[in-house]
Amino acid sequence: MTIAYLGPSGTFTQAALLQIDPHGTDHLPVSSVPAALAALREGRAKSAVVPIENSVEGGVSATLDAVAAGPEVRILAEMLVPIRFNLVAREPKPLGEVRAVSTHSHAWAQVRQWTEENIPQAEYIPASSTAAGALALSGSGTVGHDAAICAPTISAAHPELAVLAENIGDNPQAVTRFVHLGSADAPLPERTGADRTTLVIPLWADRAGALMEILEQFSTRGVNLSRIESRPTGNYLGDYFFSVDIDGHIQDERVAEALVGLRRICPTTRFLGSYARADRKAAVVAGHHTDGAFTQAREWVSALRTQ
Repeated sequence: MTIAYLGPSGTFTQAALLQIDPHGTDHLPVSSVPAALAALREGRAKSAVVPIENSVEGGVSATLDAVAAGPEVRILAEMLVPIRFNLVAREPKPLGEVRAVSTHSHAWAQVRQWTEENIPQAEYIPASSTAAGALALSGSGTVGHDAAICAPTISAAHPELAVLAENIGDNPQAVTRFVHLGSADAPLPERTGADRTTLVIPLWADRAGALMEILEQFSTRGVNLSRIESRPTGNYLGDYFFSVDIDGHIQDERVAEALVGLRRICPTTRFLGSYARADRKAAVVAGHHTDGAFTQAREWVSALRTQ
């Protein structure tokens, strides 16, 4: 089973992939999140692993945008990977001699304070992944940077690279959430009691109260939102969609009822999946929002309607 992932080998994405498929050999490294989604949608891969949220930087915009447009996909699972960074170069050198550093934009944002304090003279050179910039240094060709920020696994796997500084992240507790994506017809993961549901909700009308109407569908049914972010659709200025994570599974009555209400007022809502939380943290549900409470109320109304 081919699984596409944001490569090359040694990225944090590969670390997430190995959590769900540690012994697999048919892994397809690609250069970007859109490329991973394209491999899945075009049938060149059965599934894909991509980053979706970082505890420091928030949602990964490339992923949020890619899953919101085009053929639908489903999130099958999520994985958490602690994020640590090393600064590497082709040869040992003082930090004051570092002139240009390459890494992924999310990684650069997570070491901003360290770089300003230790290598303020260094120019930032964007890379497609944390591994790409470092692996470019491991070759003999000419590159436009003399240092890179990467995962410790990269520097450990490439002893030809000199480690100039270790554990340089501004937040030592940083974690990135990754998702395992499959096709829209993939079987729905079973409810575990500690689940998450992800949605894409286009803002159907630019008017006062539109967001409140969306939020009411969740609040009145006791559904907690653990993440909500607005993203431009790219169609025209002011056209946005909301990327939302909620606590619970579509098999939970409160979640199903919320989706019914949401779909009624916003028929272009996109369901990306219900799946087990990686931290196994169960949602706290008030008694009047349990499955039993919804079932009892529905049966009461049904009995009244048959009189």
